[in-house]
Amino acid sequence: MATIGRGAMSNPLIDMEYPDVIFAIGTNMTECHPVAATRLKKAVSRGAKMIVVDPRETRLAKIADLHLRIRVGSDVALLLAMAHVIAREELINTEFIESRTSGSKEFLNHVKDFTPEWASSICEVSAEQIEQAALWFGEGKPSAIYYTLGITEHICGVDNVQSLCNLALMTGNLGIKGGGINPMRGQNNIQGAGDCGAVPGNFPGFQACGDQLNADKFSKAYGTQIDAEKGITKVAALNLCGNKGPEGIHAMLIDGENTVVTDPDTNHCENALKSLQHLVVIDLFLTETAQLADIVFPATAFAETDGVQTNTERRVQRLRAAVPPPGEAKPDWWIISEIAKRMGNTQFNHFESAKDVFNELCSLSPIYAGLDWDKIGDGEYQWPVPEKGHPGTPRLHEKEFKNGKGLFKLIGYRDPAEVIDEDFPVWLTTGRRLEAYHTRTQTGRSAGIDYLLNEESLEINPSDATDWDIDEGEIVEMKSRRGSIQIKARLTDCSPRGTVFTSFSFASVPVNILTGSGYDPVTDTAELKVCPVSITKIDEPSA
Repeated sequence: MATIGRGAMSNPLIDMEYPDVIFAIGTNMTECHPVAATRLKKAVSRGAKMIVVDPRETRLAKIADLHLRIRVGSDVALLLAMAHVIAREELINTEFIESRTSGSKEFLNHVKDFTPEWASSICEVSAEQIEQAALWFGEGKPSAIYYTLGITEHICGVDNVQSLCNLALMTGNLGIKGGGINPMRGQNNIQGAGDCGAVPGNFPGFQACGDQLNADKFSKAYGTQIDAEKGITKVAALNLCGNKGPEGIHAMLIDGENTVVTDPDTNHCENALKSLQHLVVIDLFLTETAQLADIVFPATAFAETDGVQTNTERRVQRLRAAVPPPGEAKPDWWIISEIAKRMGNTQFNHFESAKDVFNELCSLSPIYAGLDWDKIGDGEYQWPVPEKGHPGTPRLHEKEFKNGKGLFKLIGYRDPAEVIDEDFPVWLTTGRRLEAYHTRTQTGRSAGIDYLLNEESLEINPSDATDWDIDEGEIVEMKSRRGSIQIKARLTDCSPRGTVFTSFSFASVPVNILTGSGYDPVTDTAELKVCPVSITKIDEPSA
């Protein structure tokens, strides 16, 4: 059965200007993807309806025609109820369903039980709002889905994504201009990293590790025996750090990630890294993670590097070094190749440039097969480019699903790993700020950006603040089942009553000490968007 999108945008960025209905869920796009969000603003200015699903009243939500402030972690309930209404009102695309999908009969029968009234009690929004969202989406020609980490960073992240796929399949909003399912990538080459096999279950080109033919292919290409099985996730790897015996992990290489700040359950993460016999970090700066390393290799930044990046719309783009690297900084591919060669792997001897690395990828990955270094200079190709002379594929699934028919999934609702109670009565959700990119490894070193945002704060609804006797700017202790932090209060209507928000960007406010209540059983993705906490004003903040 077809894999819808492979975690990539099904439609090009230009298509963001053409939906009839925009369904943005779990995405604070105006802050996290501000350039791309301008295209949605253009669509709205031309008359498109926009539905935003977000517990917070973000800038994107303020320009929406309909804002559903659902309770954190209740997305599946909402999406099931929307599917119920679309089916009930016969807004399904029968021709598309019959010709291009499988499992529709079972799915349409399944959603009969999930009424808007049922979802309303879970999502804490009115049944009328759910009905309206469903009707608009079902009537849209086309309707487009946009989502980010607010959908995936849950124990039911896979269920959330599959529920969105169900909506697109039942309405036929795939393979058409202005439609599609579009996960917006959070960093510049996240898509390219996945394309190259930087995920546990796939070889380069999304070729399954569990397929023996693929394992044989890459064993031959890499000159070493590779078993036909999935690799482990980072969550599993951290759990194995320091364990004695053959299953334990004693050494680790971290390339370009500030794990100590970004990962959930910070104390567990730090203890895992400290238990290693040997930690190697490759990065631009001496990050909080690099400070724990035995060896740090200085890498080159984008303007110091010849290379390739694939962006959120699957566009393959050349990087050209504009300035020489400082000091001893080297490209990542060179550092990794030199480590491999010193470990005795002669397969890395033929890499003399980024061109050699990319051309090898093209020789092994079906979605890059029609490309090579010399073809990508102008950035005109979007994968898949299956053979030489192919123009690329800006829009996926136009005539068929490459691997068969789109499969409806029967999804049920489940609560987050932890829910609020007497001890931890407040929902915490985390995200990003416009001014502070990710863990501030780069933006935190800019005086101009530091002027705009030089500290983190906790968004608290003014009504909650009154109940909790907290004033603007006071320091509060926020505690979860894993630990506690101190943070400055900021009173704002952006967050609803009973829910607070902060970003993970500031190492000085290590919010991920609190998170890590559970993980998606399929992907091992942490439930970073939902964490029950308690909040108490403190009179004497610690240093």
